[in-house]
Amino acid sequence: MEPVRYPGNPIIRPEDVPPSADGLEVVGAFNAGAVQVGEETFLLLRVAEAARCTDPDTVPIVTADPDRGEIRVVSIPKNSPGLDLSDPRQVIYGGHRYLSSLSHLRLARSRDGYHFQVDARPTIVPRSRYETYGIEDPRITYLAEEDRYLITYTAVSNLGIAVGLMETRDFVDFRRLGIIFTPDNKDVAVFPGTVQGHYAVLHRPSSSHLGSPDIWIAFSDNLQYWGNNHHLLGRRPGMWDGIRVGAGAPPLLTPEGWLEIYHGANEDNSYFLGAVLLDRQDPTRVLARSQDPVMSPIMGYERTGFFNNTVFTCGVVPGPGEQLRIYYGAADKVTAVADTTLGAVMDSLR
Repeated sequence: MEPVRYPGNPIIRPEDVPPSADGLEVVGAFNAGAVQVGEETFLLLRVAEAARCTDPDTVPIVTADPDRGEIRVVSIPKNSPGLDLSDPRQVIYGGHRYLSSLSHLRLARSRDGYHFQVDARPTIVPRSRYETYGIEDPRITYLAEEDRYLITYTAVSNLGIAVGLMETRDFVDFRRLGIIFTPDNKDVAVFPGTVQGHYAVLHRPSSSHLGSPDIWIAFSDNLQYWGNNHHLLGRRPGMWDGIRVGAGAPPLLTPEGWLEIYHGANEDNSYFLGAVLLDRQDPTRVLARSQDPVMSPIMGYERTGFFNNTVFTCGVVPGPGEQLRIYYGAADKVTAVADTTLGAVMDSLR
């Protein structure tokens, strides 16, 4: 059974987020990390901004200059030889691949989990040469024993797609802990507790040669250096997760084991959500996996947007009893929310 969508979806639209600078427009507010902090729900939104196009004959590209702390906009004539605009998410020109937008992270708060107040200014912006094309898709993990929040995010630059880690205790001050996975890697989610004395993380390495975009698991003693890697979950050709899979929200510890709600894409490049159950003591062991999706793109705001037919979660907030509240990006443009139960997700497992 599909999760129950909030009737007021989408809960955050691009027009709800003020641009960070003159000349920019917000084109997406989606793929938010989510966590409960006291009586409030915090979302750390991925906010995608593009340069306002003032000349219909050019394509503007926006990048970050970490040395000067500035946003740069370069305009490319549309009749330039070798200009490739076939994918709306990127611009290929002169042998280089650029993103069509630049993302930063923005905090939003809510008392009821549905109505959010978005901060007027960016919370976390690109700051290093590994982030010149933006920072994306944060996942928030609360380490209760250490009373701190870990935030993983995708760091994008001309050097590739890497994974950064930062920490905070109050969502006011953030400390970068550096790059923990080199290119190409993404979809990284830290477990909310140690496993046999070690930190654990899900990640998704990619290769243009052999292999496929699958989920791996790694372990660490210090959050900086990750090893003891194991291939965890592969794609299933011909199914809803037949082309690629990746971690969604950080895993949840249940009486049956670690529950991970992950995303998968099919041959039509439609994105779905499913679940996998991992052994509590040895999360390299898969106990069960969704045969059918837990959630599919069926609503108009999920089917039409920047990247159509997409539901993509970076954060699930447990509620009273067995309630699970899924915050998700819809069509790479807006943020939506849907409610389900632990029992309903477990029923999807085979």
